[in-house]
Amino acid sequence: MSAPRAELTVVGSINVDLVARVERAPGRGETVGDGVLARQPGGKGANQAVAAARLGATVRMVGAVGSDDMGAYLLDSLATAGVDTSDVQIVDGESGMALIVVDGDGENSIVVCAEANSRIDPERVAVPDDSAVLAQLEIADGVIERAISATSGFVALNAAPARPFSAALLERVDLFIVNEHEYELLPELRTARSVAVTLGADGAMLLRNGEVVARCAARRAEVVNTVGAGDAFCAALTIGLIRGEDPRAALARACEVGAAAVEDPASQPQLRPLDEYVAAGS
Repeated sequence: MSAPRAELTVVGSINVDLVARVERAPGRGETVGDGVLARQPGGKGANQAVAAARLGATVRMVGAVGSDDMGAYLLDSLATAGVDTSDVQIVDGESGMALIVVDGDGENSIVVCAEANSRIDPERVAVPDDSAVLAQLEIADGVIERAISATSGFVALNAAPARPFSAALLERVDLFIVNEHEYELLPELRTARSVAVTLGADGAMLLRNGEVVARCAARRAEVVNTVGAGDAFCAALTIGLIRGEDPRAALARACEVGAAAVEDPASQPQLRPLDEYVAAGS
């Protein structure tokens, strides 16, 4: 029997990704000439919202796009994936954009231009009072604080990109999700109630008050693109936990979803319903 359908509000960034695929990323001051360019929807918030919808959750998106043509493109891509966009603000100016270089090993480097994402009006942010929330740090703390102050539900924060954040977030967030490099850069997470740390090819671990309480291995995957893998992991883990799954089982299943995501060239990979993913060794 399938688990109950999770309901989730994602609060975060919405971008257009301009992706250049090259065999080898350029070094400082260097030009490489074998690039292949693609435009696709992205942004950590939108990536996580689309992943959650494709995994089977009912998803609302809170964020902003610009009044330009790209804003309409981004709204359409979210709606097509099954995300409710009624709370996405349309603000004057350009939509957010990310410039991404992906090398032959699937590794990436990214420059994010916030644009509309920096002009979200916190006063217009509304979240149902019992909704679970998943947010990231590509938008202002004030927007996230407004969202999570409106709900008594579960709150997950993907603390990426790693940067200082408010004490209010540290106090309220139920689960932080970071990669191992972000964990090193954010010493305040050492005492957080619950932190999931992704370890790349080594899987992930879950910590409670600084103590490791669960680990899972990652299955071997054919890496095509790592851009959306962390976002898919965040969506899968959050859905598993708000559905009431055992944390160890939810962590292992999220690792399997992340492995599937790196095998897809898109920042918003074509994922299956969450229950179809079986953790390695299960």
